[in-house]
Amino acid sequence: MPDLSGMLLLVVVLALLFDFSNGWHDSANAIATVVSTRVLSPLVAVLMAGLLNVAGAFMSTAVAKMIGAGIVDPGAVTQAMVASALGGAILWNLFTLLLGLPTSSSHALIGGLVGSGLVHGGWAVVKLSGLRSVLEAMIISPLFGFLFGLLLMVLISWVFFRTSRALATQLFSRLQLVSAAFMAYSHGANDAQKAMGIITLALLSAGQIASAEVPSWVIVSCAIAMGIGTAAGGWRIVRTLGMRIVKLEPVHGFAAETAAATVLLATAHIGLPVSTTHTITSAVMGVGAIKRLSAVRWGVTARILSAWIFTLPGSALLAALIYVGLAKLS
Repeated sequence: MPDLSGMLLLVVVLALLFDFSNGWHDSANAIATVVSTRVLSPLVAVLMAGLLNVAGAFMSTAVAKMIGAGIVDPGAVTQAMVASALGGAILWNLFTLLLGLPTSSSHALIGGLVGSGLVHGGWAVVKLSGLRSVLEAMIISPLFGFLFGLLLMVLISWVFFRTSRALATQLFSRLQLVSAAFMAYSHGANDAQKAMGIITLALLSAGQIASAEVPSWVIVSCAIAMGIGTAAGGWRIVRTLGMRIVKLEPVHGFAAETAAATVLLATAHIGLPVSTTHTITSAVMGVGAIKRLSAVRWGVTARILSAWIFTLPGSALLAALIYVGLAKLS
């Protein structure tokens, strides 16, 4: 680990706190279905998810490089700008966690970067092509999550049409252990990389590293921070995602987790920073919709969608305010 200055050390600490809040906020993505269907106890579920989040973080650094160099111009970045972005993202995560809303920690971080970047240097600092990719992914990942969940449930229903309900429940209770592990691993592979990218961006702007390659100590520390946050559990969001959108049985949990994890691993591999929250939430909607459209509680869903829309501008505004405050203090 390099010798860090005071401001740079603050950025690293804030990035790890963000990763902790990300794991805490998003633990529902990995455990909500497996807890709501009573396949695993809450304690066992969060411990399993925490360990697999750590393992998944070592899969790739493609998303980290996108966050580190694809949203704002690395040459224009200051430590105050990065610290403000992290502060805005952490505050947004805590706000939506208290409301029990499964919003995107990834989009909160990206919104924070854009907000502090705009105050710091205007639109010249923001890479519009990278921001466009994020907005496209904001639409594509929920769509794919919904469709994959729906199609997988159709396939399962066709294959197991003559299987008794009791036997199917027993079978998918066991399979859901695998799908929950798959989801936790893919969550770590996708989301832990966001803080890795931020720390790499800060190190690059401070001249501590020569390129956007993610140092090994950054990968390890971010993986552990997210794993601990996930193990803490975000129970209000677990209740929303696992119980309030649609009533889930083990087969629905298996289909939703498998569909969402497949999308997440594919996007992590190509370096597209999609939202794990959007993907698993829409997959839950997709598996619920196969029963009948009225099985999905669309009032709750509309509230969640509203929170999704406000995440980018909300976190951007918080980050901008923090940047202004830091500028007055300095």
